[in-house]
Amino acid sequence: MLELRSGQLSLEDLDGPQALEDLREMMSDCRECGLHAGRTNLVFGEGHPRARLMLIGEGPGAEEDRLGRPFVGAAGRLLDRILDAAGLARTEVYIANVVKCRPPGNRVPNREEAQACLRWLRKQFSLIGPPLVVILGSTALKNLIDPGASITAWRGQWIVRGRVRFMPTYHPAALLRDPGKKRDVWRDFQLIRDAYREIVPLKNDLS
Repeated sequence: MLELRSGQLSLEDLDGPQALEDLREMMSDCRECGLHAGRTNLVFGEGHPRARLMLIGEGPGAEEDRLGRPFVGAAGRLLDRILDAAGLARTEVYIANVVKCRPPGNRVPNREEAQACLRWLRKQFSLIGPPLVVILGSTALKNLIDPGASITAWRGQWIVRGRVRFMPTYHPAALLRDPGKKRDVWRDFQLIRDAYREIVPLKNDLS
């Protein structure tokens, strides 16, 4: 465990406005699965620390690994356009992935790798506290909701867990491979936009 500014901390100790940065520092030398061996940068996540909407994808690609930021490659640029079309600014949401290190050759992270990283993601989620979560793609859906879930069957439907609503939709990378899925994703983001605007009206902001 790393020594942070406030002393020896565990995940349970993290709280307050600096908590996300403390969590990032705790993760900076994570070696809990084999993915750490091939990373250039850990891709922690980014966005508004009190975001009412969180988006969770699969894992970093080559550009994300190079820059240490999520969704900055071709799929990320497409996601930015989708958010913009829905009237959502990237700066007002929070974006993360199931795993924080790039799998070799951009392969799907295996169950063991995902499970090793999920405790970090759960803490991220608890610190941000978003009531709405967009699940981007099959890997995130299987690891966050149900190992047997199919993104084709589950997308476009709200899944309620306590006070949180989850909306699965296709990962932007899937749209690059199959543009025919764009219509479905736009329908999903219209539902996401409407739910978000019930919580955060246009005249308000998160500052």
